[in-house]
Amino acid sequence: MFRKVACIWIASAAMVYSQSITDAYREPAGQILGAALTDVEGWEKLEHLTTEIGHRLSGSPQLERAIQWAHDRMEREELHVRMLPVKVPHWVRGQESARVVAPLERDLPMLGLGMSVGTPEGGLSAPVVSVTSFEELEALGREGVEGKIVLFAVEWMGYGRTVQYRSAGASRAAALGAVAALVRSATGRSLNTPHTGGLRYDPAHPKIPAAAVTVEDAAWMHRMIQRGHELRVHLDMEARQLPDADSFNLVAEIPGRDLPDEVVVMGGHFDSWDVGQGAHDDGAACIAAWHALSLVHRLGLRPRRTLRVVLWTNEENGLTGGRAYRDWAGDAVTKHAAAIEMDGGAERPVGFGLGLRGPSGDGTDESYLEALSILGEVGTLLDGIDAGLMERGGGGADIGPLMERGVPGLGLRTVGEHYFDWHHTEADTLDKVDLQDFRKAVAMLGVVGYVLADMPKTLPRTN
Repeated sequence: MFRKVACIWIASAAMVYSQSITDAYREPAGQILGAALTDVEGWEKLEHLTTEIGHRLSGSPQLERAIQWAHDRMEREELHVRMLPVKVPHWVRGQESARVVAPLERDLPMLGLGMSVGTPEGGLSAPVVSVTSFEELEALGREGVEGKIVLFAVEWMGYGRTVQYRSAGASRAAALGAVAALVRSATGRSLNTPHTGGLRYDPAHPKIPAAAVTVEDAAWMHRMIQRGHELRVHLDMEARQLPDADSFNLVAEIPGRDLPDEVVVMGGHFDSWDVGQGAHDDGAACIAAWHALSLVHRLGLRPRRTLRVVLWTNEENGLTGGRAYRDWAGDAVTKHAAAIEMDGGAERPVGFGLGLRGPSGDGTDESYLEALSILGEVGTLLDGIDAGLMERGGGGADIGPLMERGVPGLGLRTVGEHYFDWHHTEADTLDKVDLQDFRKAVAMLGVVGYVLADMPKTLPRTN
């Protein structure tokens, strides 16, 4: 806890226009950086969330407990707080297991994919066919796939290219008559750790159960099959879909002193998968954005626009929170000056990526040049923590609906060295988060959020 600054620092329009953004905001940025880089309370919040509440799947009691805890604490911090109702999918994993039953017997560590259907009661057993691409799957045809479990033993090609097998593999296999799908976990490194994540069923094909297996076991099963063995697996999954549940987007803000109807919004998604503690994905981001707002408030820095934090619900298996926020904002979306999301883990941060798009498509080169010129000056305020990078290409899933309406979107960037080692696993726990990296994220969100909410000239929008 530190002393609230008695005098509110206000940069007048004349001052900002006659000085660079860097010079005009050096003093408040220094206050935010100094507070964030020595802070202990933000980490205590993250420790409470991950240790005493843990993972927070949409529809679960843990998520609702986390929302209520954050709401009550935000009120004690004298932030303006509200809970916006959202209906969310309610998928339940249940008990699950996988086991090789021939030509030898051994258990397979696994995690059912989110939104998967379950197996018939008692499970199912079937021979396994292994492919390394959709092209190989199609080449097998119905004759080679029908009645079998398809294993997608796909090498890591980066998340964007590899995740398609997790999201679409089950339906592609079902189209050829497969009874289940197993997917190599979407990661480049593994210590025999399976990674879950969502799938999307194609309504044109039957829904079949699908699960992720470890990198090691996917490679082993593929080799066994390549060496001529007929591999048989027993899969047992109780996964089921329940009626949609009630949840909330949690909103906290500092009302703008001059232009309260104009908004800079920042945040992350409060839900997580039902494994680990949801520390990197996305608990640290939520706490960082929330605590950045708390520090700005305690410092007495009230920007000319409203600075708002949203802890979005249901990013992992539905994205209903992001859409519900846009619908709640309605026509006021046109007065959102910027949207900032952190959803790439809390490793060492390096800067922000900018996305400009709208109903008519991506922003022009001229609009990007103008926006990046402004952001470059803001980024200079973060050079002291080596986090001033501002580059084209950014946004986030939760702010995507806002960006589609023309709101400039920024995504916090990190070095991204280990995020996908822990992503959607039991290993996404607090011990993987570095205190100083977390503090830097708090500082970055505080500085960039405050400056964008206070400076007279806003970033260009896309029509």
